[in-house]
Amino acid sequence: MTVELVLPLLIALIALLYGSVGHAGASGYIAVMALCGVAPALLKPTALSLNLVVATVATLAFARAGWFRWRLFMPFAVASVPCAFVGGMVTVPVATYKLVLALVLGYAAWRLWLATRPEDADETVRPPRWPVALSTGALIGVTSGLIGVGGGIFLSPVIMLMGWAGPRTTAATSAAFILVNSAAGLLGHGVTAGSLPAQAPLWAGCALVGGLLGSWLGAARLPPLVLRRVLAVVLVLAAVKLAL
Repeated sequence: MTVELVLPLLIALIALLYGSVGHAGASGYIAVMALCGVAPALLKPTALSLNLVVATVATLAFARAGWFRWRLFMPFAVASVPCAFVGGMVTVPVATYKLVLALVLGYAAWRLWLATRPEDADETVRPPRWPVALSTGALIGVTSGLIGVGGGIFLSPVIMLMGWAGPRTTAATSAAFILVNSAAGLLGHGVTAGSLPAQAPLWAGCALVGGLLGSWLGAARLPPLVLRRVLAVVLVLAAVKLAL
């Protein structure tokens, strides 16, 4: 199969996998686009644009299923959005930085994969104090804007491992978080029509289909333990991408 056919299929598959845990897939899109020869200058804005599509449908799906909680989402978003905007304006060599992030994600994936306790099904929300949430949101925001992702790949394991919410509530929070951060990152990047490849509309359609199916599965069909395991796999994929 040609790259023109393989890449849209990979984008749809990534959107399905990531959307099932409330993520949008930017790290995965960047990886497959780079492997398929997309120009480096187009990777960041294109990935964030695809993020907007998948994060929107995931946010709506998890919210309609009743998993979204404003009191958990708001402090993270308030601090993260302006920081994502600033991060989107910055272009720096980040090889060492990405390696450190990859190790952190790998550790989080290991912890999530091993979590098989009965309380994994507990969706009780225990929001952190505002100073903790604000500092966490700010750090994730500038990081996500800098490397061109929505930030959910960092927020989800923090929420889960700190016990602030269960799998589905975490997914709902991450989806909305990714949506606002991706928009801020795009604004900071200054995206224009020339910033996106000609195939972007086709890729967006594939991401939409995959995101719709994945978010439906995550919001209503997959058990909490399966969601944790899927999230662990997603984190490993993101870690490998960052490391390479």
